[in-house]
Amino acid sequence: MKTHAGTRRDFGGLEKRRLKAARLFAKGKSRAEVARTLQVSWPAVNNWHQAWQRQGEPALKAAGRAGRKPKLTPAQLAQVEQELLRGPTAHGHATSLWTLPRIAGLIAKLTGVRYHSGHVWKIMRGMGWSLQRPEHRAKERDDEAIMRWRKRRWPQRKRGRSAEAPGSCTSTRADSRSGPP
Repeated sequence: MKTHAGTRRDFGGLEKRRLKAARLFAKGKSRAEVARTLQVSWPAVNNWHQAWQRQGEPALKAAGRAGRKPKLTPAQLAQVEQELLRGPTAHGHATSLWTLPRIAGLIAKLTGVRYHSGHVWKIMRGMGWSLQRPEHRAKERDDEAIMRWRKRRWPQRKRGRSAEAPGSCTSTRADSRSGPP
């Protein structure tokens, strides 16, 4: 489970703290002393004390997994990942770009589990995948010609700029009144 700061909670550590509180209650410590010792809030210690009085130490053990169980098993996730690695064109898509709706369709086809495409992003992040944006480059792009232009033509153009080049700020008031050429 994630906290507001985005860090994961240590459920084992939380359970150890509650069990330490149970031992302190058994030694006769007051709830205020336990709260100060464990540096927790009074309402938390009060809840722990009530549970401890009703059912003893087992009441303070971890309840188990927090939140809803995942719909996909680890084996299903592995199967989805294997198919994702084959690429979108292997699954009948015209382009080689995975989109969230395409992945949601793939998951539904493979496992029968339907997800909203917005939730698919969380699944992908959990599998270690990240957002990749395609490069927007023309297929006809000639990198060598671009490098030649940058090395030869661009320095010439940069040096050759004159005061009367478009965008220069050297026009006089008389020039500005004369209108367009």
